[in-house]
Amino acid sequence: METFQRLESEVRGYCRNWPVVFDKAVGSHVHDESGRPYLDFFAGAGSLNYGHNNPELKSSLIEYLTDDRIVHSLDAYSVAKREFLKTFDDVILTPRNLDYKVQFPGPAGNNAVEAALKLARKYTGRQTIINFTNGFHGMTLGALAVTGNSMKRGGAGVPLDHVATMPFDNYLDGKTPDFLWLRSLLEDSGSGLDAPAAVIVEAVQGEGGINVASAEWLRGLSELCEEYGILMILDDIQMGCGRTGKFFSFEEAGITPDIVTLSKSISGYGLPMALTLFKRELDVWEPGEHNGTFRGFNPAMVTGTEALRRFWSDDTFAQATLAKGELVEARLAEMAAEHADFGAHVRGRGLARGLAFDAEGGIAKKVAAGCFDRGLLLETSGPEDEVAKLLPPLTTTEEELTAGLDIMADAVRAAVKVPQTA
Repeated sequence: METFQRLESEVRGYCRNWPVVFDKAVGSHVHDESGRPYLDFFAGAGSLNYGHNNPELKSSLIEYLTDDRIVHSLDAYSVAKREFLKTFDDVILTPRNLDYKVQFPGPAGNNAVEAALKLARKYTGRQTIINFTNGFHGMTLGALAVTGNSMKRGGAGVPLDHVATMPFDNYLDGKTPDFLWLRSLLEDSGSGLDAPAAVIVEAVQGEGGINVASAEWLRGLSELCEEYGILMILDDIQMGCGRTGKFFSFEEAGITPDIVTLSKSISGYGLPMALTLFKRELDVWEPGEHNGTFRGFNPAMVTGTEALRRFWSDDTFAQATLAKGELVEARLAEMAAEHADFGAHVRGRGLARGLAFDAEGGIAKKVAAGCFDRGLLLETSGPEDEVAKLLPPLTTTEEELTAGLDIMADAVRAAVKVPQTA
């Protein structure tokens, strides 16, 4: 570890909870340099929906690279980009009646968010963006401004302006009508709220605690945006590409956001790639007005194309993900019932799941640490790290899910100091 401690910045994070040196990875398992295997319920924070080194995707990547095909092309035309765009349209957009233009804003999710915010402001001529409690959208300044976490916001070093935060679904007492506060501010000329350019929202808040917006809430938000001429940005960076079952997390609600951000698993292989999708009439960019050196990483387009073809040509993969999600939900419900005295309850959709506890006591952190000691990788989320968060690869087998959940059940018992029964 000395090399990392001596040379790498103190900003490093995950390695502090997983103090081993990882070396190899296949499917739903990673191995440290000593050869010890770990079952992975983290999946690169949702970047590896199809597992580590998926063999079909790897084959396409190796063939592309060994044939000396172009790797770096900025936004010049390339064969790999053409194949990705055509496949994305044929397999994803057209079957869902989505007439989106596709922008390659840069290699990461924050690039997609920054492009979405800039485009919304350019198109509307307004500045204010509505965000939601416990939302997370990235660590660059624009994305951080619409993020809720106070620790992350505190690192900005400058004021994070031109935003207004509203309550996410089920944030209040359960009796206050949805959007009462936002609608009141929009209707009152004395409220001090400038006319918003857009709202930005996650259908399921990952970093915020696996908080699920109901289909009814999302539809209500979409209708309010349409009523007041506000663009709706749906951040699907962590929950898209099938994480909640269907390819887009908003499909269940039957809405069509004006702008959608994708990254993480869009390349299918863990290679950096991001997309900003928007309705055709919003494409008011001037050439080169938003760019980046690594917005044309062709190997990611190659693996992304192969992932779309292999996993999304029909609904088989989506249905399998939903079935696995039900298995995980059932096991987590058993754990929650066993530890109800600690406020344990289940959150999530599809294969984005969480076991939440009372904020006091740091139980979720102890669960995550106990899982690591037992050979399972998972992280925590929520404003107080009160949720043990599960994001296994969507290709994880039912047997692997069961094994991981058995480990987690043992770790929970140890964390709350409940003796394990035979």
